[in-house]
Amino acid sequence: MPDTPTQIAYARRFTAVLAYIDANLEGDLSVKALSQVANFSEFHFHRQFTVFVGVPVSRYVQLMRLRRAAHRLIALPDLSVMDAGLDTGFDSPEAFSRAFKRALGLSPGAFRKAPDWKVWHSVFAIPHFSRSIAMQVRTVDFPEVRVAALEHRGAPGLLNQSVQTFIQWRQQSGQSPVASSRTFGIPYSNPDTTPAQDFHFAICGEIHDAVVPNAFNVGELIIPAGRCAVVRHVGSTDHIGETIYPIYRDWLPASGEELRDHPLFFEYLSISPETPKDQWQTDIYVPLR
Repeated sequence: MPDTPTQIAYARRFTAVLAYIDANLEGDLSVKALSQVANFSEFHFHRQFTVFVGVPVSRYVQLMRLRRAAHRLIALPDLSVMDAGLDTGFDSPEAFSRAFKRALGLSPGAFRKAPDWKVWHSVFAIPHFSRSIAMQVRTVDFPEVRVAALEHRGAPGLLNQSVQTFIQWRQQSGQSPVASSRTFGIPYSNPDTTPAQDFHFAICGEIHDAVVPNAFNVGELIIPAGRCAVVRHVGSTDHIGETIYPIYRDWLPASGEELRDHPLFFEYLSISPETPKDQWQTDIYVPLR
């Protein structure tokens, strides 16, 4: 049966709470403060949150703080472990290190040197997110798209440099105007499991004419037509793996679907630089037979 208006309103209130937590990790995220965001009684809020999300509110807040800090440790090599913890709401470096090691089995410094992404995804497998993704998956017949593509090969941390090169080509060539041409990304390898030097990612923009020879090493690709499962990821693409993994772990085995021999791909729906990261929208396409 479809959700009732009351259930929809209830879900919206908790969705607002989760968005508030994500935007205020360094602030006051007590049960009192969050119950006011949700407009629920403080007395009942903790139990309601646990039922809706699948973990207690204090545990969820700590996990989100650890997630943000860990991403910052990997993405910002000059950031100290102390600042990674303090910037995400931990009271002291010691409290941060203890919580991090207890959750992930490694100290923050050891994780930075050799991140264990398998453990990472098991730790941050929040039941609410898996349920939400299962509800949001839809299947579509994706039509063939011709794209200009810049192939990035090398460390994922250098991907943004390749993105900037592709933007320069896009602006100078005029062949793939952002306002009227879709933007895609094709990860040919998983950055969580692939050695940095072997990482391969295609940065793509829709085109209608052949790519003119250029000094940017931009060529052409075809994203083939076919059935795909689609899920929308909302928020920074730094966390997109947390939307991808439940598709394979939870939805795919239960769906009876089989994968097609083509890598998944992304369509970036929020390409305006003015759009805040927590509002970015990215459609994830998983090719099916």
